[in-house]
Amino acid sequence: MSRPAPKDKVTELQRAIGIQFSNPEILRQALTHRSYLHENSEGESESNGRMEFLGDSVLGLVVNEFLYSRYPLAEEGELTKMKSLLVSKAVLARRGRAMRLGQFLFLSEAEIESGGRESTSIVADSFEAVIGGIFLDQGLDVASKFIHEHLLRDANKTIQDSEHTNYKSIFQEYVQGEYRVHPQYRVLSEEGPEHEKLFTVEVSIKKKVFGRGSGKNKKEAEQYAAREALAKLELLNKI
Repeated sequence: MSRPAPKDKVTELQRAIGIQFSNPEILRQALTHRSYLHENSEGESESNGRMEFLGDSVLGLVVNEFLYSRYPLAEEGELTKMKSLLVSKAVLARRGRAMRLGQFLFLSEAEIESGGRESTSIVADSFEAVIGGIFLDQGLDVASKFIHEHLLRDANKTIQDSEHTNYKSIFQEYVQGEYRVHPQYRVLSEEGPEHEKLFTVEVSIKKKVFGRGSGKNKKEAEQYAAREALAKLELLNKI
């Protein structure tokens, strides 16, 4: 099966998101991962890194204004925590996958073969780059509308959803996106009487241990192990 031509991808995504760019090349750049340029030299073409930087700021502004208005009684610390959740890579990647963003990206063959179209980091960063592109081409109002439609429409559910405080779920999504494998959990010990047991579990990625945790059952111990792994990877402040 032949792959879509570059212009086809740009046209298809514009149709999918309901936004017609005045300059489609801006959207093309927003969809271009740096790996693609290593294999395809196209003059002055740039990757989406700069647009991601811009989109991150636009996203932050829109989310801040939304939370400030939606939760008038929330203190600064609580607002910061909610924002961190809404703009986390896990959530942005989930929203990007919902709109099949990965299928529209320009990636190198090597990146495609290694699962780049589903990578949490790549999809989340590209989601921000698309926001940056919309802002450049269409302005803040249209960018804000896109963010509200694709991210903030069910923000309250996202904030309250227990899945987003489930360290094991978050860690698994990260590992699958970045390492293309599943994290492995192993019970190290099971101590104490039947009614008061203490389980200790370790979690590893490709046989390298990233965290250990203890709890009154295996499920709880796995949660603590995943939390320690996220802390080791300096990801706790990003979820």
